[in-house]
Amino acid sequence: MILKNTIRFYSVNRPVIHVLLGAFLISFSAVWVKLAEVPPATSGLYRVFFGFLILFPVTFWRREIHKISEPKLRLIFFCGLVFGLDLLFWHQSILYIGPGLATIISNFQVFLLAIYGIVFLKEKIRLHFLLSIPTAFLGLFLVVGVNWNQLSANYKIGIFFGLLTALCYVAFLISLRKIQQDNNRTSFFFTLMLISFFSTLCMGLEMNLQGKTFIIPDSRNLFFLLMLALFSQVIGWILITNAISLIRASLTGFILLLQPTLSFLWDVIFFSRPTDFLNWLGIIITLSAIYMGVHRPEETAPLQSSRKSLLLPDRENPER
Repeated sequence: MILKNTIRFYSVNRPVIHVLLGAFLISFSAVWVKLAEVPPATSGLYRVFFGFLILFPVTFWRREIHKISEPKLRLIFFCGLVFGLDLLFWHQSILYIGPGLATIISNFQVFLLAIYGIVFLKEKIRLHFLLSIPTAFLGLFLVVGVNWNQLSANYKIGIFFGLLTALCYVAFLISLRKIQQDNNRTSFFFTLMLISFFSTLCMGLEMNLQGKTFIIPDSRNLFFLLMLALFSQVIGWILITNAISLIRASLTGFILLLQPTLSFLWDVIFFSRPTDFLNWLGIIITLSAIYMGVHRPEETAPLQSSRKSLLLPDRENPER
């Protein structure tokens, strides 16, 4: 009975579970980058480039490489471009204001996606979900922390880059959702392969113009960059890409707040990052808020008595 209910729960809530698993895998990005010991821009480039190299043979083996329409190709190009810009702006923001404040500002995407879902997709947002968003954001603020005394004189530039990061991430998620919603035969493997390719072009051009290094020092660094590409760019985003069009846009952005929270946790576990009471309180608040956001308290009937998901949009507004 337990196994049967577990299988039923997974089948009913599979899209949200996939986004949660994807966010979990992507949260290890900072771990792989730190172990690789290469500049952030270099790790970002090889994340998408190796991702493309991994996805190409898989897509070819599955016989899913085919000609696509020009409008869709333009949308995929835009998706890859804004993802590359998201990584570039993120690195620039960190240089001016540090990783803490840069993380907070870039995750304003959760508010932007919620607004987009309500205004353009006519999503029905429940009160407990609206309350969970600022609660999670408060928790994230406590998790990453901000040392205001160490902000540079040019911190406004860093905040500007942080906001650009959030806008690019929102544009990436919305365009990815649109690509997967189209009624066609394009697989998410092929889609993600092309996105990774266009992101590589964007980041490679910027690095070349800035005179940044493309060198991977040794095989150890190569291994960690391959792990970054495999788990963060390929498997993590395959899970999200396969599910993003099946759940509310606002819920997608909200679940992805799990990434910075878990990244902080891995930093503590693997690299002994100093923490205090407020940091741990922030983790508890953020994780509790995410649970509150994806759980519908009014739906408590056993799974076998109802096929309606606890996590997916209402049946009258499936957004498929």
